[in-house]
Parts: sequence; structure tokens; C-alpha cells
Amino acid sequence: MGTSMSRLPRTLAVCLLGILLAIVAVGFTQSEVSAQLAADTVVGPGESIQKAINAADQGDTIVVRGLHREDVAIRKDGISLRGEDAVIEPPAKADSPCSRTFGPAEAICIAGDLNLETGELTGPRVSDVSVSGFTIRGFQEGGLGDFKPFSIDVLAARDATVAGNRAIGNAGGGIGVSTGSINTTVVNNDVIGNANSNASGIAVEFSSYTTLAKNVVRNIPVGENAIDVNEGTNTTIAENDLIGNWAGVFIVDSPGTKIISNDMSRTGILGTFVVGPKSADAKVVGNDISGGAWGIFVGDTHGGSVVGNNVHDNCAGMFFEAYVRHPVGDFEVTGNTVENNTQSCRAAQFGRAFSGIGIALLGASGMEVAGNQISGNVPSGPTRISGGVVVSKDPYFRGTTFGGTQKPTNNSVIGNQFGRNKPDIFWDESGSGNRFIGNLCNTSVPNRLCN
Repeated sequence: MGTSMSRLPRTLAVCLLGILLAIVAVGFTQSEVSAQLAADTVVGPGESIQKAINAADQGDTIVVRGLHREDVAIRKDGISLRGEDAVIEPPAKADSPCSRTFGPAEAICIAGDLNLETGELTGPRVSDVSVSGFTIRGFQEGGLGDFKPFSIDVLAARDATVAGNRAIGNAGGGIGVSTGSINTTVVNNDVIGNANSNASGIAVEFSSYTTLAKNVVRNIPVGENAIDVNEGTNTTIAENDLIGNWAGVFIVDSPGTKIISNDMSRTGILGTFVVGPKSADAKVVGNDISGGAWGIFVGDTHGGSVVGNNVHDNCAGMFFEAYVRHPVGDFEVTGNTVENNTQSCRAAQFGRAFSGIGIALLGASGMEVAGNQISGNVPSGPTRISGGVVVSKDPYFRGTTFGGTQKPTNNSVIGNQFGRNKPDIFWDESGSGNRFIGNLCNTSVPNRLCN
């Protein structure tokens, strides 16, 4: 008996050690082992998703299948809500706290401890929540008052993931990230045909380290944007398809924004808009932008880079435009292809007539325009300025309090290759410190600017 008792703990220890070594051998971490032990709950067609969320524990996965008519809120950590052929349509009555606050177009809401009406944090952010695989459709009622609802809304969250969802034909926006959310990832979602929307396709507000990647946003109507970032910090917008929207990427007062390798085509007004004194260090890199009034418009901000983009078939490729008390400048514009921006934009629609402009520095300062391929920028309609590169005071708002008085200063146009522009370089000879060096061009106004 004594021998048996003394050997039992050793046998048990050996068994436990063997299990541990097996776990290590297949590369499981402690968190992954915990995930294996977490419960999976299946919610079938017509069953309550919210009831399953309320009953879930941290680390649980809730698998949703079939059609559901409800709106839901996730307000606890570590919940994975995964749709498998799952569809959410509007309930007969808005029921979740987000829907009651923002409007009945809120289908899924991820929300930390906050006052929903004021946006004030009252406790910790909700953490490690994911929502994936849902189709959200048919939410036709919009926001309440000034609120803008979203099909999937992320509020006061940390490390949330929204992946592989589809928002189709809803009255609200597609996906929203706001209220101090940190490190949110929005990837591989489709936001399509929200024809009556009063909000953007994907919007980021007052949040930091948000990644928007490989999403498709189409047919966002006049007055709203495919992707909208307002006072977001260090937002990355990469490899998204933004097609047939009123505007592509719209950035306001958002430092450290990176706009990388997106396709923005058939825009109603502009591809990329960066404005606001807080929008420092913006990087617009490797995008293909076409089919709008302005390809890239930058105003009221300093410091950043526009590199390696293909900007074509707009009325104007790029505008850097200064207004009274709102200067613009200190951008590096290098290695871009800016060609065939020949469309005609009329004053009746855009407030001014313009066409055939490659890169315009209107009252800008400290710009470096170097090593770009600039060709085929010829006007097809009325315009006050045209050319491959235009350096001048703003010809559209002269004599007004809005703009037109700032002179371009200390801008460098160096080593660009021009062809078939009208003209290749235009300078109104205003300002000081502007340099035109080593450009391969044939025509300029005045005629001494080509080397």
C-alpha cells in the first residue's frame, strides 16, 4: 500500500507533463488553449442572438445561422460573433440601446461603458470583440436628430475586429468606429448601395490606430463619403476598392493618416481629400485615383507626402489650395503618374469651371514636386488655369475673403518629365523663392521654365 501511495503522485505528474509537452509540441499558447476550452453557441434561424450574447462568457464564440430580425449590442469582453450564411434584417421595433439612441439602422453595436447620448466614457472600453460573416440589409429608417447610425457600430472598444460582413441597401452608414475606440480592424467588408444613406460607408471619429483594409465600398450617395476620418489618429486605409461614390477618402483634422494602395474610381467629386491643421504627416501612397472632379485635394494643412500614385482622367489631378488664414504646404509630391486629366468640370456643379490640370499649387508654400510623370493634361472645357504643373495665386476666389490672395512661395518643381500638357508648366510669376529646375518639358508660361 505504501509503495502504491508514493508512486501515484509521480505517475500523475508524468501524465500531466506529457499533456503539457504535447501542447507545446503543437505550438499552442496558453490563450489558444483557453480558446479551445471556450464554449461555442449556435443560434439558429429566428432564435435570439441577443439572448445568446447575454448568456455568453468571455472567450465564447456565438455562431449565427439563417435569417434574424433583430438589433443586438455586445457590451462584454472577448465575444466572437460569427455569421454562417447569417442575415440580419430590421426588427419590428428598435430594441438595442444603440438603436434607441442613434436610430433603428443600427444592426450590431459593440459598445463599452459610455453614455451613449453624450459619448462620455463612464468605465472601461469593451475589449477583444469580433463580428464577422453577416449580411445586413433592409434597414431603411435613418438616424435620430443629429445622430448617424451604422449597420455595425464600434463605440469605446479596444482591439475590436469587424471582418467579412456585407451591408447592403441600408439607410444608415456601413461601419462606424468612434468614441475613443483603440486598435480597431475593419477588413474584407462590403458596403454597397446604401442609396438613402445619411452617413458614410465607413467612418472613423475620435479613435486611434484604426485599420481599414481590403474593404469594398460602392455607390455612397451625394454628400457622403466612402471612407470618412474625422479627428482620428494614426488611421491606416489600405487596399480598399472605392468605386462609384460621391467621394473616396475624406480626412479632416486627423494626424498620421496613411492612405495606401487604394482604388478610387468613378468618384462624383473627389478621390482623396485631406484638410485641417491637425492633419499633419498624412501619407498618400500608391493609390489609383480616377474619374472625378479632383483626384487629390489638400487644404489647410502642412507636412505630408503624396508618393507613387496614379492619378488620371479627372478634371484636375491634384490641388493644393490655400485660403485666407488657412495655408497649405510642405508636402513632398514625388514619383506620381499624373496623366490625362482632361475632363471638364462646370461652375454650375462645382462652383468653378476647371479642366486640364495636373498638379496645382495655388497659394501653396514649401512644396517639393519632383520626379513625377506628368502628361496629357489638356483642358476640354472652360478653365482659368491649366497645365501639367500650375504655380499661382488662386484664380478662382480673388477679391474675396475666402481666398485668392496668398502667393505661392518657396516651392520647388524639380526633375519632372512632361509631355502633351497645355502648357507643361504654368507660373503666374507671383510669390518668391519658387524654383523650376531640371524638368524635361517643351512648353511653359513664362517660356524660360523648361530646361
